[in-house]
Amino acid sequence: MNKILITGGGGFVGRVLCGVLEHRDREIRIVSRGGASAGPTPTFCCDVCSDAGWVEALEGVDTVVHLAARVHVMRETSRDPLAEFREVNVEGTRRVAEFARAAGVRRLVFLSSIKVLGEKTMPGAPFTQESPMSPQDPYGISKAEAEEMLVNHFQERGDIETVIIRPPLVHGPGMGGNLAALAGWIRKGLPLPFGAIDNRRDLLGVDNLCDLIAVSIEHADAPGKRLLAADGEAVSTPQLIRAMAAALGSKACLPKVPPALLAAALKTLGKSALWERLGGNLEVDISGTCRTLGWSPPVSFPSGIERALALS
Repeated sequence: MNKILITGGGGFVGRVLCGVLEHRDREIRIVSRGGASAGPTPTFCCDVCSDAGWVEALEGVDTVVHLAARVHVMRETSRDPLAEFREVNVEGTRRVAEFARAAGVRRLVFLSSIKVLGEKTMPGAPFTQESPMSPQDPYGISKAEAEEMLVNHFQERGDIETVIIRPPLVHGPGMGGNLAALAGWIRKGLPLPFGAIDNRRDLLGVDNLCDLIAVSIEHADAPGKRLLAADGEAVSTPQLIRAMAAALGSKACLPKVPPALLAAALKTLGKSALWERLGGNLEVDISGTCRTLGWSPPVSFPSGIERALALS
């Protein structure tokens, strides 16, 4: 049987993935910096920034799903954020891959990010599998460098099969960041001045992401691919807010403030990046992924948002 090791198995995505794979009768184990935890799944104490524990954790493993990463830091305190991201996301990934190769692991599935392609798209011009990499922030840069390292030093040398998945913003039970903040504002009934925004953004439900990972673990055509992922239903910011409000059993209050005024106000407050996420476009064309793997997102966007908020 395919024995699967999941790094970051106790995180937001990892917990759902463990459930998905267990439901499919796969033998799994996880690694965690915190060590063993309650539950039937074998847990090993490993840190991507240390050599300790990996030989034991990888014994007999056929596939590694590498989720562990330094992700977006809401209040960055490091004097050199890029160095911090590189230490975990590039060198940490290299360490996992090196130990996996030495252990005879057949395949490594790496969770990257759509941010390796950039922060936004032009209207009607989504990111595709042919889009060149153009990361704009330390997180995106580190993920792009990790992708290139895996392809050049492992996949192309034939040492280990690599599958790279590039998700946009992931929603689901326990989600944090801007989506959690948005849900909090909606619960309080606060007016959200985004009614005039007419943009298109793709998101990805955690159930759809984990289904794609499960397929990528075994599909014969997955190795060597960089797969774009999304729910396949791009929505505007007002549509997202209305879907979240409906899931919460409330009604969205969306005053129509001119987008240019909102953009100027947020720029004045030093929140230009927030405006890009609220008012900009980020569309993802997943047709290449669907063709390659014969895959389609099993959960619709509204259903995913409903589940995310019902269980959060």
